Amino acid sequence: MVIKDAAVDGNAPRTVGAYSRHVEPFVDPATNPAVLQQRDYAELKRRIVAAGLLEKQPGYFAFNSFVRLTLLGTSIAILFIINSLWLQLLNAAFLAFALTQIGYLGHDAGHRQIFRGAHRNDVFGLGINFLLGLGRTWWVDTHNEHHVDPNDLDRDPHTFLPIFAFSEEQARTKEGFLRRIVGYQSFYFFPILLLENVGARLASVQFLVAREMKGKVWEASAMVLHFAIYFGLVFYALSWWHAVLFVVVHQSLQGLYMGSVFAPNHKGMPTFTREDNLDYFRRQVLTSRNVVSNPVADFWYGGLNYQIEHHLFPSMPRNKLKEAKPIVMAFCKERSVSYAESGAIRSNIEILQFLHQVSASLRSVPQNV
Repeated sequence: MVIKDAAVDGNAPRTVGAYSRHVEPFVDPATNPAVLQQRDYAELKRRIVAAGLLEKQPGYFAFNSFVRLTLLGTSIAILFIINSLWLQLLNAAFLAFALTQIGYLGHDAGHRQIFRGAHRNDVFGLGINFLLGLGRTWWVDTHNEHHVDPNDLDRDPHTFLPIFAFSEEQARTKEGFLRRIVGYQSFYFFPILLLENVGARLASVQFLVAREMKGKVWEASAMVLHFAIYFGLVFYALSWWHAVLFVVVHQSLQGLYMGSVFAPNHKGMPTFTREDNLDYFRRQVLTSRNVVSNPVADFWYGGLNYQIEHHLFPSMPRNKLKEAKPIVMAFCKERSVSYAESGAIRSNIEILQFLHQVSASLRSVPQNV
């Protein structure tokens, strides 16, 4: 079979026997924008590895775990020592703080930040989820899906919330009662976070019932044991109505704390769909927002205020995210990629402004339902 080129520029049809096909022009990988974008992350990771920022930090996590478990133990002790409703309600708020801090350790384990081996991280994480009363597999699966496609309206489960809209297009899909209320989503966004803890437990139970998975019995048993111990301690130490108030305050404030920490990470940042073709580096940076760091913020947010660095390198121990920040910022500047960072208060204002803006059409159009 003889192949004859009809032209030498590579763009004309090439004849092969009785057939012809179009030959795409040659694109040098060294100058192809798509290839260069894929290389960007590899170059950034090379710099991060050279700085030693992906090395495990066993000492840090051992001390961190000791401090957080001490906070939990202190709250339990207060539950039995203090005989004052108001002080116990303050203790309920303290317990919400302590368990959220412990929850950060579960997040670290889920991203393989603590140990080198996956199994040890999984066992550690299961213990943390027992303390929280959450299903570990549900959380890991959902969170990993979010990390792969952050702010993707087709794939990120964190955007699949019926009572919220994260784009004007998403808002226009709302019907009936949801169409009426989503127009005012900015007003109830933070109040509804009070139910975050309850919602996470319900989602965990639904996941365990619906899925066949390895370790299902262990996870279900851990959740049952958690609530047996939790309600047992609270109702044994307090009178029944004091115990009810304690539970309501604790669960509400823990949900508000967790939700307020997670919300600034991506809410109000650009959203995408599966049709958008962004490389990993740009998708992670452009959809994430950092909260300005200081010692108090680093402690309060559990390192999640370095959201851009965390999304780029999920397995990086959280105490190294601060060191990674200047490297990532400089790299973004080199590549002309926007790097978003706001103060704690300003980030929440941006969230509310965004939610109010994308739902504007639902307020301005007469509702006939």
